[in-house]
Amino acid sequence: METMDAILTRRSIRKYLPDPVKRDVIENVLKAGMNAPSAGDEQPWHFIAIDQHDLLEKISEVHPYAKMLKGTPAAVLVCVDQHAPKFNDFWIQDCSAASQNMLLAAHDLGLGAVWIGVYPVETMIQELRNLLNIPAHVAPFSIIAMGYPAEEKSGRMRYDTSRIHSNSW
Repeated sequence: METMDAILTRRSIRKYLPDPVKRDVIENVLKAGMNAPSAGDEQPWHFIAIDQHDLLEKISEVHPYAKMLKGTPAAVLVCVDQHAPKFNDFWIQDCSAASQNMLLAAHDLGLGAVWIGVYPVETMIQELRNLLNIPAHVAPFSIIAMGYPAEEKSGRMRYDTSRIHSNSW
């Protein structure tokens, strides 16, 4: 898939076929995440690949906007090692770039995916830390749910010239 095609046709998919996502496919999605840009090339991220149905269901119970995880074959929890960043607060952009790269890679690989926000909601951060034994210095940032799509959504053009300003507001 060409890059612009992937960007312009990717949509958030929340319904998945029950087919498992093979580990090598998840690994390719993770490679895309780890190849995102980061401030000072710090790469402050860690990822938890999750494909156990009972664990995905438990996450859906503690996260009010993650109900789709009950029927999701796989997910990746994007986390940040808060001891790592040289550039305080830029880890948010770093983990956002990694999350977006994974969404685009999933789309390119024929998967449907959706970004589920976690950070900065402290209750969700703590619930996920407890559930997944995440150390205190590591913060869950986002969940990328993925699977073979059981719904189809066409791309939609969001380009809006009224939002573009040249050289000043």
